[in-house]
Amino acid sequence: MGLDQYAFKIKKGIIKSPVFNDKQIPQNELVEIAYWRKHPNLHGWMERLYDSKGGEGMFNCEFVQLTESDLAKLQDNILQQALIEASGPFWGEDSCEYYRKDDLAFIKEAFDSIDQGYDILYYSWW
Repeated sequence: MGLDQYAFKIKKGIIKSPVFNDKQIPQNELVEIAYWRKHPNLHGWMERLYDSKGGEGMFNCEFVQLTESDLAKLQDNILQQALIEASGPFWGEDSCEYYRKDDLAFIKEAFDSIDQGYDILYYSWW
């Protein structure tokens, strides 16, 4: 058991809301662009984003859309080593330094994907 985290791209126009659960989207439309295992501070950042976009309840098996603005803020937080410490059941320990290169590579790919006509989604399961 543990925190598994994914970023996906999906063609623009398929999603209808910035937050939704995993039963509201055709899974065959998703293309995985990143995966993390137990990166709690990233998940905490995404959880706050989910809440700010109208998400309700536990942020588990839910999607949140990442806009260019969201990605720019995330990139800035990573570069400034400013991801806030987060914890939860099965989330693991701080792994920001371990995932730093992967986080920045994900953000670059996400920006490129947006330019190519995709929306970017974050999803977790724990």
